[in-house]
Amino acid sequence: MLYCQCLCVLFYQDCTQAMNLVLIYAHFITRSLSSMLLKSGIIVSVMTLLSRVLGLVRDVVVANLMGAGASADVFFFANKIPNFLRRLFAEGAFAQAFVPVLSQVHAQDDRKLSLDFIAKISGTLGVIVFFTAVFGVIASPVIAALFGTGWFIAFVNDEPDGQKFELASTMLKITFPYLFFITLTGLSGAILNTLNRFAVAAFTPVLLNVSIITCAWLLHDQFSTPAFALAWGVFFGGLIQLAFQLPFLYRAGVLVRPRWGWSDPNVKKVRTLMIPALFGVSVSQINLLFDTLIASFLMTGSVSWLYYSDRLLEFPLGLFGIAIATVILPALSRDHVSQDKDKFQRNMNWALTMVCALGIPSCLGLMVLAQPILSVIFERGAFTANDVSMAGMSLLAYAAGLVSFMLIKIFAPGYYARQDTKTPVKFGIIAMIANMGFNIIFAVPFGYVGLAIATSLSATLNAFLLYRGLVKAGVYRCESLVVWRLLKMLLAAAVMALCVWFLREQIDWSVLDFTARVGYVCAWLSAALLTYVSALLVLGVRPSDFKS
Repeated sequence: MLYCQCLCVLFYQDCTQAMNLVLIYAHFITRSLSSMLLKSGIIVSVMTLLSRVLGLVRDVVVANLMGAGASADVFFFANKIPNFLRRLFAEGAFAQAFVPVLSQVHAQDDRKLSLDFIAKISGTLGVIVFFTAVFGVIASPVIAALFGTGWFIAFVNDEPDGQKFELASTMLKITFPYLFFITLTGLSGAILNTLNRFAVAAFTPVLLNVSIITCAWLLHDQFSTPAFALAWGVFFGGLIQLAFQLPFLYRAGVLVRPRWGWSDPNVKKVRTLMIPALFGVSVSQINLLFDTLIASFLMTGSVSWLYYSDRLLEFPLGLFGIAIATVILPALSRDHVSQDKDKFQRNMNWALTMVCALGIPSCLGLMVLAQPILSVIFERGAFTANDVSMAGMSLLAYAAGLVSFMLIKIFAPGYYARQDTKTPVKFGIIAMIANMGFNIIFAVPFGYVGLAIATSLSATLNAFLLYRGLVKAGVYRCESLVVWRLLKMLLAAAVMALCVWFLREQIDWSVLDFTARVGYVCAWLSAALLTYVSALLVLGVRPSDFKS
């Protein structure tokens, strides 16, 4: 619940206090637990926290300017498409194919070979992504029609929602080049992560949020549609992120001139691993795009409500799940190269323990406090109480799947570290088909909330299949001691949720002003943190249980 505390402090307009809280927390844990993985995880987590806090500040600015209306729907749509491709070409499939191969090359202790590999992979990837971005700019009307079919049909029939299609196709021309910049940024980050320099890559997303906030603040009056200012913020944000990482690559001695290397053996290996991973890692993103397609047929605001609830869910997911997954992949890759099965098992146990220790209370906390947190963060300007209520319902559905989303981030590296990208693809296909079925089942009676329910259910299925696959392969099995520890965490989180629910029910939220709402949310979150930690201690969970 630390992340929620920081949010509330932030909205009391005391950013310094929020960051001090984070740094004190990180310092305490780092001194208490000497594990290298844990230290790396905390570094990434702290940097990610800063990025996520600024990301929420960005979303507050967007909500204040545009609420959950047509302009907001279009911007989120135009930003989602290149973000989807970013997950494929940047930190998603590419990173999961590239990091194990780079670790293998590094293990040969041949610096010239490593630099040659980096030069060829950067040149090959750069050319491919450049032409992909150019194609996206040219074909933006087709892409807008494909993923915003409801808006396109309205455009053809000269209906009011047809304006959304025109705005989306224009806005995509601005946001699509972001794919080129962020892909090369992702490559740079993967190289630095492999060298155990996690902080730079984790901090870099902060610059995107700063860019969007700055453009929204300075340029929103320059356009008839404020969303265009945000789109230019995305464009410049991608460029700034890439420029920021180059000096760190130079300092590490790995900034080389890109070269075409399609036929290079190591590039071939990355290509071979990446092609099936392109689908496997993007299953959740494909599901979200499919949700967007269906939402384009629903009432105005559906895309935005799903976005705001998804963004709040992404906060703990990025802070805990993705941060731990970032540090665990290089470690598992090294374990596989050295054929240390016991260490592989221990690192997987550590990752599972950490994500559950943080993910379970975050899941239940968000379910209990969905609407109060949304109200404190977003309810101002064009974002109304009705928008809070609507987004709160989808957040409740998304939160139910939070632990599953985190487990996918942990179990998938167990395959990628062994250079097995085909098995997650098979499971991803099953999960995606299931998601489409769930969408049909739940979207009709529950609308946009049904889409969130379907996403959570498919994520749970995907996580289960990934774990079962690891067990069948004889690579990893959750030990009885870890299972017992997870049950204690679940019990402690349940006690926490009941306590917060009881406290929340004593207050008539509708009559409170903003200051009082922030105060109550801070009090509830403080009570949640105290209750959860106390329950863990009573149940016998100790700091030593979190060492790798």
